[in-house]
Amino acid sequence: MSQRIYQVDAFTDIVFGGNPAAVMPLDTWLPDRMLQDLAAENNLAETAFFAPEGQDGYRLRWFTPTTEVDLCGHATLASAFVIMTILRPGTERVEFATQVAGTLPVTRSGDLFTLNFPSRPAEAVPADSDQLKADIAAALGGGTPADILVARDYMVVYDDAASVAGLAPDFSALSRLDRAVLVTAPGSGEVDFVSRYFAPSHGIAEDPVTGSTHCTLTPYWGERLGKTELVARQLSKRGGLLKLKLAGDRVLISGTAVLYLEGTVYL
Repeated sequence: MSQRIYQVDAFTDIVFGGNPAAVMPLDTWLPDRMLQDLAAENNLAETAFFAPEGQDGYRLRWFTPTTEVDLCGHATLASAFVIMTILRPGTERVEFATQVAGTLPVTRSGDLFTLNFPSRPAEAVPADSDQLKADIAAALGGGTPADILVARDYMVVYDDAASVAGLAPDFSALSRLDRAVLVTAPGSGEVDFVSRYFAPSHGIAEDPVTGSTHCTLTPYWGERLGKTELVARQLSKRGGLLKLKLAGDRVLISGTAVLYLEGTVYL
């Protein structure tokens, strides 16, 4: 049995930038154990699998090397890129059905792809969480957070981008937390805010560019800055730029992508 595979660098316009995702289009679903084994073998932050569903749509799932996740931005962008540029060139819109996040439309305008994702605003952590806050701050290895909030992930806010860039995380300590950790701070110039994302308990020490975290970052910075359209940069080694727009209870996340490889997996 053979299976097509593509690797796409998302949220970048150059190879070796942004966040690489493996994309594997399926005609019919493989067993979950095989999907997880394939993701582990690919050893990227995420492998996306999709199969046809309905007249023109697809069902989409995402796996890290160790687990299935409920939402992934860069691998959704990579999947849309494969469909709209390789499998169905000229297509300008595709819809993905997902188990938890609902229907995720993606549109294309030239080289720019826009994801339509659910907003996931953060809330304050419980008032009796002093030890948790101390553990998170210590595990991040630098600086004093201005605030710590929680949504799907812990969101740690710093006063400036230099504090975020200078963190030296203890990944072993981070892996013992019950959630992944998102860090953020105000940006400067053309960038409204910056972030980094650590999820070692999911097999991802630091994710290069994380679309899904911007479902939480965008409503936070939109309210704080009084803006509905923002530009963000993720300060990983590879780095990535995201254009964002608040649309009610949705977040529009736009970026570009480039194809790195295509090939065949033999099973």
